[in-house]
Amino acid sequence: MSKGRMEAFSDGVIAILITIMVLNLRVPAGSDWGALHTLVPDLLAYGLSFIFLGIYWNNHHHLLHATERINGAILWANLHLLFWLSLIPFATRWVASNLYAAVPAAVYGLILLFAGAAYRVLLVTILAAQGPDSTLATAVGGDVKGWVSVALYAAAVPLAFLNPWIADAIYAIVALMWLVPDRRIETRLAS
Repeated sequence: MSKGRMEAFSDGVIAILITIMVLNLRVPAGSDWGALHTLVPDLLAYGLSFIFLGIYWNNHHHLLHATERINGAILWANLHLLFWLSLIPFATRWVASNLYAAVPAAVYGLILLFAGAAYRVLLVTILAAQGPDSTLATAVGGDVKGWVSVALYAAAVPLAFLNPWIADAIYAIVALMWLVPDRRIETRLAS
């Protein structure tokens, strides 16, 4: 089965999610710089969510580039990931509209947690189909950064009830961790 269709579909879904998020940005009520001040929460939430979707898009691309074949289980695991990513625009809007509220911050974290877990499921499903000696398996290794990300999301959810800003800071830390491109797959494919 060709991986091209799955990659194209996933790219399209992520592009639509980013479009939905930008369309959810409100136009300022005024025409001066002060009018933009009221949109800072919206812009910050949009920026963070855009970065997360970009990180998933980038890593998904590298993952599929190193994948030799796909099967039905991989297609379902991919849909599972796309389901959780599709909830990011909803959570982004809710967080932006309720910046100091615990429940929206916790829900945002739950969605990120489940998206991270779904990515892990996709990775494990692809690795099972490729075999333990595949290029992808040797490139990914233990995936410490992936596990740390999921653990940080899991910690941030209850911390949102202590202080939503703590959870938001943890989400930003995870995004910063992944802004440094993960070169494991590229390096392994080049050698």
